[in-house]
Amino acid sequence: MPITPATEANSSSNGTSPAILLELVDEQGNTIGTAEKLAAHQAPGQLHRAFSVFLFDEQGRLLLQRRAAGKYHSPGVWSNTCCGHPYPGESPFAAAARRTYEELGVSPSLLAEAGTVRYNHPDPASGLVEQEFNHLFVGMAQSSLRPDPEEVGETAFVSPGELASLQDSAVFSAWFTTVLDAARPAIRELTGAAGGW
Repeated sequence: MPITPATEANSSSNGTSPAILLELVDEQGNTIGTAEKLAAHQAPGQLHRAFSVFLFDEQGRLLLQRRAAGKYHSPGVWSNTCCGHPYPGESPFAAAARRTYEELGVSPSLLAEAGTVRYNHPDPASGLVEQEFNHLFVGMAQSSLRPDPEEVGETAFVSPGELASLQDSAVFSAWFTTVLDAARPAIRELTGAAGGW
């Protein structure tokens, strides 16, 4: 990954794992400071900047990922294409494109902003809390996926009907429905009538 001011602050030259910092924000999304990633998710949670990506194929099917079983937060559950946190000083758009490539090995096509949503979702399993000001993005996945097994346990392209069936039988991330519903207007614009979203 190229070194930028944002990534340099989150890398280490001595071989130790650096603390990952998140941007803390106010209710309007203005940056007010930073916090270590795990600390920001400890109850009751600190409001921080995040992003969620929804990619679709040419048939209007949504790319889902099942989070790897080894992840400390919401392991093994299904969620949207990609989600994460910008580094302090990194734009949400750049972070969304970077992280989608890191996790899934695909560079999004036609990636576009789809609004923001603010939520507070405790995770009953871990006790961690998602207090997030989330930037939403929609786009297309037009090349072969190469998921990182440390991040992604499984992927699936689903139609709205297939998603509903999967939600009846599998566990999804606490934030999934909130971010999907907030992104629906942009999803419908991207996929048109073919998607059915």
